[in-house]
Amino acid sequence: MDLRRIRLAAVGDELLAGLGDPRSLGWIGRVLARTRPDNASLEAYTLAAPGEGTEALANRWLPETGRRFAEGFENRLVIGLSDRDLDLDLSTARSRLNLANVLDGASQMSVKALVVGPPPGLDAERNRRLADLSAAFGDVTTRRKHVFVDTFTPLLAHEQWRNDLAANGGLPGQAGYGLMAWLVLHRGWYQWLDIPAPE
Repeated sequence: MDLRRIRLAAVGDELLAGLGDPRSLGWIGRVLARTRPDNASLEAYTLAAPGEGTEALANRWLPETGRRFAEGFENRLVIGLSDRDLDLDLSTARSRLNLANVLDGASQMSVKALVVGPPPGLDAERNRRLADLSAAFGDVTTRRKHVFVDTFTPLLAHEQWRNDLAANGGLPGQAGYGLMAWLVLHRGWYQWLDIPAPE
């Protein structure tokens, strides 16, 4: 049996970089540590940009990931979305379009995408706005037959998540990133990579 060669490029904001994590792994480091396929080699490249909204993400994803993708590999794209568009006063329609452009570009290159939605914060009013944005991101992703992991809904009232944010100045710490990683691993990661989940 030929060994599958998977090359994964991940784009996103400071949460992708694991900012605030004492172990410096973030959610993606924890996810990758649990991903040891028997029949495949997996190379992963994390390309985080702090404070990035969907507009900037849509502009940079291809030049940056394109340098990591290569012939002879199954090229995969991970997108870690943030709540930044709320600060940039982008309409939900504009945010949807930006993500749609990225996903359509990935589809044209036969690159399977996994989109991780923005997690909730501690501000109730902001979370109300973010609920709409997260739902819009999910809709755009699933309509295009890519995989969407909703972190907003399961973490919104999660006591451990909220305590972790409160203790870390609004950023996740070890517990928070662990919760995000658990959601990614249990909401489609292995199926998306087409590898068996560990026992």
